[in-house]
Amino acid sequence: MNYGKAVVCGGGGFIGGHLVEDLLKKGYKHVRVVDVKPKDQWYQVHPQAENIVADMNLKDKASEAVKGMDVVWNLACNMGGMGFIENNKGLCMISVLINTHLLLAAREHGLKRFFYASSACVYNGDKQTSKTTDVYLREEDAYPALPEDGYGWEKLFSERMCRHFREDWKVPTRVARFHNVYGPFGTWEGGREKAPAAICRKVVEAKLTGKHEIEIWGDGNQTRSFMYISDCLNGIHRITDSENFFDPINLGSAEGVTINQLVDIVEDIAGIKLKRNYNLNAPKGVNGRNSDNTLIKKVFGWEPDTKLRDGMEKTYAWIYDQYTAKYGNKRKTA
Repeated sequence: MNYGKAVVCGGGGFIGGHLVEDLLKKGYKHVRVVDVKPKDQWYQVHPQAENIVADMNLKDKASEAVKGMDVVWNLACNMGGMGFIENNKGLCMISVLINTHLLLAAREHGLKRFFYASSACVYNGDKQTSKTTDVYLREEDAYPALPEDGYGWEKLFSERMCRHFREDWKVPTRVARFHNVYGPFGTWEGGREKAPAAICRKVVEAKLTGKHEIEIWGDGNQTRSFMYISDCLNGIHRITDSENFFDPINLGSAEGVTINQLVDIVEDIAGIKLKRNYNLNAPKGVNGRNSDNTLIKKVFGWEPDTKLRDGMEKTYAWIYDQYTAKYGNKRKTA
């Protein structure tokens, strides 16, 4: 469905950059992209779009971003991999201002749709203690509430705000709980990267430098499911367009793997075997978190289906090119 005028908040980020490209391909005539980062730090910049640097933590800037638009996709927040969110809880919590101000603006300006990007980090931690690949989280497992400290609490609170703005003021909100989105044009170094990109970078570095070792955070038995970016975009549109489904819904792959298995896949792609050094003191997150796709299959007759091996091949190739363009075949020193 083409809503006409669209704004992507957090559009300078990984998912946002891909979404903007997708909207332009779908024929949106006016796509407004808003991000707090300077444009030279955006992951992708699309000249056909209206590109604005602004802070959605500020109420007036959020209102300006939404004014005149038909639909808003709110992807804006402070986030990163486990190393970032475990060490920046206050910064993650501040993102509640972004969704609050955008919801107020959506109510004020009468938007046709409001999409909020939530996270699997909202799920009750007591349900994620088992180290097996059969720990699949259903939507109802978010309650009783015990989400990831900081980031997860902000996401769960913002989900509730979306619900109550829809119930009380008829703001047409839709909410998806993302499960570990990965792919090209994402963060691959610097501390905010997630496991797929971090492992790709470490394997690339080991291969190019001849130091055939890799550090793995935790014991490698933590389980996760990872969703390729094209599946994420497909799901975003299905959920945004839904006429009769309003509740938060999982958007993730049901292909659960351990971190060790993820390393196996990247080693195989690179054609190398590495000595594994396990850092048991590093942030590792919950033991088991995978997406139960029963509901999304029931509601939409679809689920993310890109095989992890296929998505990781594309991601590894992109990160290899980024690494060699920046460092050549020398080991990164910073």
